[in-house]
Amino acid sequence: MMMCTIPQLDGSKLKEVQSLEQKIGKTLVAYTCQDVAPAKLSETEISQLKETEQKLGVVLVAVGK
Repeated sequence: MMMCTIPQLDGSKLKEVQSLEQKIGKTLVAYTCQDVAPAKLSETEISQLKETEQKLGVVLVAVGK
């Protein structure tokens, strides 16, 4: 499964993105993707994951190591 996240850009990379944003007049979002394998969870772990998702208002994905 492919998982994408928003990376931490260092100063020079961020400036390059901002420069392009100004040049084209559009807001850009940078992200990176990597291939990960989903972890196998027990029913209890799935229940805990769902409870935490609802509490935090986020989506959590358990991945294998």
